[in-house]
Amino acid sequence: MRSGAAADRSGYFHETAFYDSGEEFLALIVPFFTDGLEAGEPVISAFAAANQSLVRDAFGAGSGIRFVDGDSQYARPAGAIRRYRELFGEYAARGAHQIRVAGDVPHPGAGAPWDWWARYEAAVNRAYDSFPVWGICPYDVRTTPAHVMAEVRRTHPHIAQGRTHAGNPAFEDPADFLRARTDTWYDPVEQSPPALELLNPAPGQARSAVDAVAAAAGLTPDDRNALRLAVSEAVANGLLHGLPPVVVRAWPAAGRVVVTVTDAGDGPADPYAGLIPAERPVGDGGLGLWISHQVCAFVGLDRAPGAFTLRLIAGRLD
Repeated sequence: MRSGAAADRSGYFHETAFYDSGEEFLALIVPFFTDGLEAGEPVISAFAAANQSLVRDAFGAGSGIRFVDGDSQYARPAGAIRRYRELFGEYAARGAHQIRVAGDVPHPGAGAPWDWWARYEAAVNRAYDSFPVWGICPYDVRTTPAHVMAEVRRTHPHIAQGRTHAGNPAFEDPADFLRARTDTWYDPVEQSPPALELLNPAPGQARSAVDAVAAAAGLTPDDRNALRLAVSEAVANGLLHGLPPVVVRAWPAAGRVVVTVTDAGDGPADPYAGLIPAERPVGDGGLGLWISHQVCAFVGLDRAPGAFTLRLIAGRLD
C-alpha cells in the first residue's frame, strides 16, 4: 500500500480511481497533487475543462501545477503518449526523482470511441516505464459505461481511494491484454454500401481512389493528406505482411471519411503496434501504423478468424 510522497522511485506507477461527485474527485486529486508540490515534484494536471476548473479553483493561482489542456493532450492516444514521453523526458533530464500526473482519459461517456483508449491504458504501462512517473487516471462512475470500467480495472496495476493506494488484483499483463483484445467499435455509416471497394490494389492506386472520395466529401487538405498516408501504409502492410485478398472500402459521411483495409492475416504481431513506435522498423513501412495513429481521427484494429481489418477515419468524429 502506498501513501504520501514516494520520491526516488523509478518506473511508472499507474493507478486508476473512481468517483461520483466533484467533491469525491477533489478528495482524490487534491492530496495527490499537494503531496507532490510539498515534495518539490513536478505536478501535471491534464484534465478536460470541467475537472480542470475544479483543480484550478482548489489550488488558486501560483500553485506550481503545470496545467495541460486535456482535450488537446488526449486528442489521440499515440499523440498523448508521444507528448507525455517528451514532457517526462524534460523533467527527468532536469533531475526529477518523481513526476505526478493526472488527467481525463476519453471514453464513450465523454463522446469518444473507447477501443483505442483501452489499448492506450494498457500500452502506457510499458510506454512510460522508463520515467519516474506516478499517474492517476480517474473515471467518473456517473458517465463511464460498465464495459469501460471493466477494462480500466484490467489495465491499471493500482487503484487509489483518497490517500490510499493499493494493488489491483484484476490487473492483467498489458501485452496479454492487447494480444487478446479486438476492437469492436465501427462507424454507423459502414452499415450502408461503400462508395469505393478495391480488391488487391497497389498502394498508389488505393491512395488515389480514397483521396478522390475524400475530396468529394469536402475533407480539409490536412485530413486528406493524413488519409492518403494512412491508406497507403495500410495497403502496403497488408500486401507485405498479411494474406490475400486485400480489400479496401471507403464510406464518405458528413465531415469525415471511413476507410477499412482488410486482409486474411492475423494483424501485427507486436501488441503495442500503433501506440509505441517499433524499436526496429521493418523496411520503410515499419512506422506506418504508428504514423496513422498520429494523424487519423480514429484507428481501429479489428481481429476476427481469418480476417484482420484496419479501420481509418479522417475528418471530424461527432
